[in-house]
Amino acid sequence: MHGPFVSRKPGSRLESREAVLPALSTCTNLRALWLNETPLDLEGGDALKSLVTSALPQLEIYNSKFTNNYGYWAVGFCGGLFGFDKPYEYPNVSQALQELKDVDLSNRGAHKLSPMVFNERVLPNLSSLNLKGNPLDADSISSLLEVLNSLPSLQILEVDVPGPLGRSASKIAEALRNLAKLNGVDASQILEEDQQYVVNNLKPRLITCSKEEPLVERVLHAMWAYIMTYRLASEEKLDETPIWYVMDELGSALRHNDEPNFMVSPFMYLPDGTLDSAISYTLLWPIQDIYEGEECTRDYLRGIGEDRQRSSRLNAWFHTPREFFDQAYKIHEQRLKGTVQKPLYTAYCPRTSILPNDGPPISVYTDIPHVLEYLKRHEFLLIDKPHKATIIWTGFQVDEVFKEAVGLQAHQYVNQFPFEACLVMKHYLAQTIQQGCGAPNWLPTTYNLESQLPALIGDFNQRAEKGENNFWILKPWNMARTIDTTITESLPAIIRLMETGPKICQKYIETPALFQGRKFDLRYIVLLRSIQPLEIFLSDVFWARLANHRYTLEESSLSDYETHFTVMNYRGKMNHIDTHVFVSDFEKEHRVSWLEIHSRVRVMLRSIFEAAPALYPKMHCPKARAIYGVDVMLDNSFQPKLLEVTYCPDCTRACKYDVQNFENGELIKGNEFFNDVFGCLFLNESHHVSPL
Repeated sequence: MHGPFVSRKPGSRLESREAVLPALSTCTNLRALWLNETPLDLEGGDALKSLVTSALPQLEIYNSKFTNNYGYWAVGFCGGLFGFDKPYEYPNVSQALQELKDVDLSNRGAHKLSPMVFNERVLPNLSSLNLKGNPLDADSISSLLEVLNSLPSLQILEVDVPGPLGRSASKIAEALRNLAKLNGVDASQILEEDQQYVVNNLKPRLITCSKEEPLVERVLHAMWAYIMTYRLASEEKLDETPIWYVMDELGSALRHNDEPNFMVSPFMYLPDGTLDSAISYTLLWPIQDIYEGEECTRDYLRGIGEDRQRSSRLNAWFHTPREFFDQAYKIHEQRLKGTVQKPLYTAYCPRTSILPNDGPPISVYTDIPHVLEYLKRHEFLLIDKPHKATIIWTGFQVDEVFKEAVGLQAHQYVNQFPFEACLVMKHYLAQTIQQGCGAPNWLPTTYNLESQLPALIGDFNQRAEKGENNFWILKPWNMARTIDTTITESLPAIIRLMETGPKICQKYIETPALFQGRKFDLRYIVLLRSIQPLEIFLSDVFWARLANHRYTLEESSLSDYETHFTVMNYRGKMNHIDTHVFVSDFEKEHRVSWLEIHSRVRVMLRSIFEAAPALYPKMHCPKARAIYGVDVMLDNSFQPKLLEVTYCPDCTRACKYDVQNFENGELIKGNEFFNDVFGCLFLNESHHVSPL
């Protein structure tokens, strides 16, 4: 046998290596050998391979894989120059390779790119090369890139990313200067969007479920791979809840491609011009020429580039390389651990009352109903002309547009501090705490999904690997009343929910302190009189907000609002409990001292309001006074956990219910609440408040 091939038929009776190896050793021209699935191969495995390649040093392909001695012939075979029906007829093999333009070496198990074959002289016309499925681990990244750069005509490359050329598609495209396409995507696009990897390489997330799992739960797990969303907004409902929907069989069958040939978009037809008559459709149209037999695809992340974490968001549909996310999480953790809160040093110069001696009362303009109803002190006079008022107490944002519209002047007092967004917007609050305090135990682990998604994915993966609870709560940056707020333990769900607006993702407090089996949180009122110096007070009035249903972490309960949320002002039934009753019953139920809990809360509140001006000194404004609602939860160790800080908080309960001070039993009348607030902020009084 002097030809270059020896093959076998599946199931052939090659059983004895003693009979086969001597016969093969006479094949001095043998370049390729297939023994797959024969009894000889199944029994011999790697040991047989070692014997065969030692006996046949000229062998270049064994069972479809390249041997360490592969060279011109193997590359020519993969390029279609040689084969069973194309015997070798060239006097010089290396000259034959000069004809090659397209070579598919995928899944050949190659450990190196031989410079003897891959060079300008042997492959001057090679324009397309597929290296997927090859470890190429005998060469360094720099050596491989150098070899590929030596091919003058190479424009199209298929390679695993991350893989032998590195972890970043953009760095590969940058290193291979003449490349036009990498894994089917324009190199210029990869560079422009700084893509880390290209989806064509990634394995899809297959939906797994057990027979015991209820059908509803299976659907809820699977839906994130298919559902789409839109939201309707009007002047009356700017915070409208998003709408999720599923396309029909055709639309749901469209797979993802970074360079799709179709586009889809929701479309709503209003026959009579009103939302009540709306009929919803999904439009599908081609954006490239389509040929018979070609697969129809769409871009699952249309319009989203690397500036919006495209590569990370692909985790909703595909298994992506962990190393990138593990490293992002490690860097994030190191940054937090290296941050220590610095004390806020300010010159002490306490504010004085703004009420002139023997002067007229202080004029107040407000659009807050409870202030209009309950501010009754003779030192203040309510008026309806904002430009004539000394104090503007409003629920609107007092920006330059507002000031110009109502004619406000610099001498007027307002109930807002400059840059207070660092406290009252959820993503800025987390950023303020993380930059100012690091990772205090009172701040649940929090990520801004718009900028910290890779670190979150790394955190999520490590918790899953350790078998830890992975419940997270997603909150919009700047919405109240739990609108568009979701609890989930699904990473695809977390990523897909980003589509309904910017959010933070916060570790859910799985083991909260409970009151009679139900969740609760606490609303505290903080009064900020001054930044320079920091004059901050805590109202003696606070209250507990209770969930209506007993707490459970069963998956079916995660969508039950009355189990996991406590704000019942706008949905559900509100079960109010007097604060002094709540404190007394809580102490008895858990055998703890509320005074100790309260002292920990006070320390936390002071830290929050110290961190903000330390990072944003321009918050200082001598004409600003404000109150903030701070929502706090306790874990099962009775440690406080910060939930959020609210501007111009709803103080209905503070005004509606009388409260007994839990420390001294003094009765605090609800209808005096805003009298005490204004007395503290503008008259330098301290009735029913205490300095922090």
